[in-house]
Amino acid sequence: MGVTTVTEMTDGVLHTLFRTEQGGHEQVVLCQDRATGLKAVIAIHSTALGPALGGTRFHAYASDEEAVLDALNLSRGMSYKNAMAGLGLGGGKAVIIGDPDVIKTEELLLAYGRFVESLGGRYVTACDVGTYVADMDVVARETRWATGRSPENGGAGDSSVLTAFGVFQGMRASAQHLWGDPTLRGRKVGVAGVGKVGHYLVEHLLEDGAEVVITDVREDSVRRILEKHPQVVAVADTDALIRTEGLDIYAPCALGGALNDDTVRALTATIVCGAANNQLAHPGIEKDLADRGILYAPDYVVNAGGVIQVADELHGFDFDRCKAKATKIFDTTLEIFARAKSDGIPPAAAADRIAEQRMADARAAKAAKAS
Repeated sequence: MGVTTVTEMTDGVLHTLFRTEQGGHEQVVLCQDRATGLKAVIAIHSTALGPALGGTRFHAYASDEEAVLDALNLSRGMSYKNAMAGLGLGGGKAVIIGDPDVIKTEELLLAYGRFVESLGGRYVTACDVGTYVADMDVVARETRWATGRSPENGGAGDSSVLTAFGVFQGMRASAQHLWGDPTLRGRKVGVAGVGKVGHYLVEHLLEDGAEVVITDVREDSVRRILEKHPQVVAVADTDALIRTEGLDIYAPCALGGALNDDTVRALTATIVCGAANNQLAHPGIEKDLADRGILYAPDYVVNAGGVIQVADELHGFDFDRCKAKATKIFDTTLEIFARAKSDGIPPAAAADRIAEQRMADARAAKAAKAS
């Protein structure tokens, strides 16, 4: 059998892989196991602060190129998230390409675990969209570098619990900054996506006395909320949610790119604070939000509760210790707002500056130690 030479790797794909305008990625691994149908991308953005920790997303991408781009964007976000959370960890992310309802099997997850193990601890995985605690239990059979496992298998369980708690702390800080009171009582909050994280967030909001409006592409997710909390209002879609009259806070809790040119123009809310990763569709959106007087709580800061939880597995999981760390998201969010005000920049840019400085300091310390 002859060997076919790959000739279709375009300059555009190579540029995407290196992403030099964003500081580049240390390592990108393309994984394929023909026997199980596994196709995956593991992207390590930075290990300046420690091993790269980030979840595994299982999704039916429109193209392989889209999957690579998502892995790159998500892994970069994890570097910033872990830096701001003070975890002593770098940023990485993985994506498995395909519909998990169709192709996910135990054999495929085991094959993926072997690829994670082959990186020797440079990348530590966890759950993300399309992967669950039970999946990490399977992956962990082939690698020691899998977190987000079940308590029965030495893990922390569902990280959505503290993700939602951290977002709630970010909302409280946003309310404190804008309205002078860290409570959502009497405020109208719109939650887009009430799945793994969103439904826990709704519980926190209701307990704090907020008026809640929700939407989700999955009818069963909406139904679960309404059956338990009939006072919650559901609207048809995100487009209707962002235009809701009297909306105080918008919480994107589904996939990324929720804040684009169209949504920013249509938003009725004065605060955006949600669990979704990579909410800003493109550079400049953060300035558009600020120009409209909308306070944006950077996504990778407020949604760090989950990574705080799974990272704790590396040291022997303790929920109370994790919750105490996640509670500090309130203070970190206020710190970012203060930095944004003092530097005259949007909060997203302020968060980036702080995270980048922490990574730069770590790299300099390593270089000094090596010399």
